[in-house]
Amino acid sequence: MMNTEAAGPAGSNRCESRLSACGIRPTAQRVRIASVLLSVPQHLSAEQILAHLRDNGTRVSKATVYNTLNLFASRGLIRQLSVDGSRAWFDSNVDPHYHFHDLTSGALIDVPVPAVEFSRLPPPPPGTEVAGIDLVIRLRKKQ
Repeated sequence: MMNTEAAGPAGSNRCESRLSACGIRPTAQRVRIASVLLSVPQHLSAEQILAHLRDNGTRVSKATVYNTLNLFASRGLIRQLSVDGSRAWFDSNVDPHYHFHDLTSGALIDVPVPAVEFSRLPPPPPGTEVAGIDLVIRLRKKQ
């Protein structure tokens, strides 16, 4: 699902504000990349974002897209996910949640935290604390 409702002037202003709030200078390319990813909660790869930008006439390098997405992730604007080791996914939903991963289509689907119960976690090693839990539930068609 790729939605770019935030691509208009009001959307660009929202993206600029969100970037600034995270301490990111809102350059034109950063705002365009943010408008693609942040328009709705979604999971996109850098390649999908790059293709969308180029299809819409934006001249941007692959390195710029990757560097920008890494910057966004480091500042907490988005979440970077490694689901199957083949590529990184960028999640516009930074609220705590887990994921279903459809092995056939590759799609990621959000799973709300209350839908999952952990009855016990091992204690973390001395001097550390749990910073978060990443859970990916892999799906396939019933056999």
